[in-house]
Amino acid sequence: MDKTKSDYTELLDQLRDGKIKELTITPDEFLIFQQAFMDYETRKRIIGNAGDQGIVVYHYDNDN
Repeated sequence: MDKTKSDYTELLDQLRDGKIKELTITPDEFLIFQQAFMDYETRKRIIGNAGDQGIVVYHYDNDN
């Protein structure tokens, strides 16, 4: 089942709250994820590290 924008917003909330340590996004997921990411209030605290084959791993920067 494909994830929706709401699903990715929930995952971003979990990332922010420390319930998950990282969020891995594949190229197939990126367009819908990007919609949630761009609307996310604290997106500037979310850091992505690009890996092989277009996979990006995001983590939340809790440091001020």
